[in-house]
Amino acid sequence: MNLKVASFMACAAVTLASCGSKYSSDASGSDSTANAIDPAIQQALNEKDSLIALFNDISGDMIQLRQMESIIVVPGKMQSEEASAPSLRDDIRAIQLALQERRERLAELEKKLASQSGQNGQLQQMISNLKAQINQNEETINSLTQQLSEAKTTIAGLNNAVDSLNTSVATVTAERDNEQQRNQTLTNDLNRCYYAIGSGKELKAHKIIETGFLRKTKIMQGDYEMSYFTSADKRSLTSIPLYSKKASVKTNQPKDSYTIVTDATGNKVLNITNPQRFWNASNFLVVQTD
Repeated sequence: MNLKVASFMACAAVTLASCGSKYSSDASGSDSTANAIDPAIQQALNEKDSLIALFNDISGDMIQLRQMESIIVVPGKMQSEEASAPSLRDDIRAIQLALQERRERLAELEKKLASQSGQNGQLQQMISNLKAQINQNEETINSLTQQLSEAKTTIAGLNNAVDSLNTSVATVTAERDNEQQRNQTLTNDLNRCYYAIGSGKELKAHKIIETGFLRKTKIMQGDYEMSYFTSADKRSLTSIPLYSKKASVKTNQPKDSYTIVTDATGNKVLNITNPQRFWNASNFLVVQTD
């Protein structure tokens, strides 16, 4: 409530109080022996009471409008205080109807005062002030209606922006996850290795080795029967049980990158001691067990 409005309300209260005192004094001095109040004085008192009630109603409307204004001007506050645009529009419409009813009451009081021969100047001034206050409240309602419409548009725009941002974030997140998955797949493929273990006869039958001149063993190139190979990951493969008393590596892994030892059962086990050197030349390992 601004200073101007506060001053108006204070002056109005003083005016009404002085009117009430005047009429009360006149009533008590007119006939000290009479029990009944003069009808004209009674009417004036009633009109004064009506103006006081009207003054209180209009002041209440004004306070309500100020509260609405403090909510509407900040869209975030309108949402945080659980005040939606439809409910505020309903409240504003209710005050509009109430102001119309106040205006009609005020017109009726003004008409009554105009019909009296001895009009009270203070009451007439009060009516003029209340008219001005009703007009100010109606202007405030028009302003609030416009602000509410603008706030609704702003909120809708912010909601659209948030939805768009959420969609963008979801898209970027999905693309990132897909890219990470592709990178992981590629990394796994690059670290994929294959080994085949078997007798010379088995390895030849699966077109992995062949015996050449002077029975020299030769590794077939690019014509492996892949179903015979076991797939593994270079990063985690450190030891390969060979399940045989004899074993020899037929591919070209450096001899200083692995060892072949005998386990407790007497079978051979291939231990990879330097994985980087072991798989550097080829991703394939062939071990013959006879």
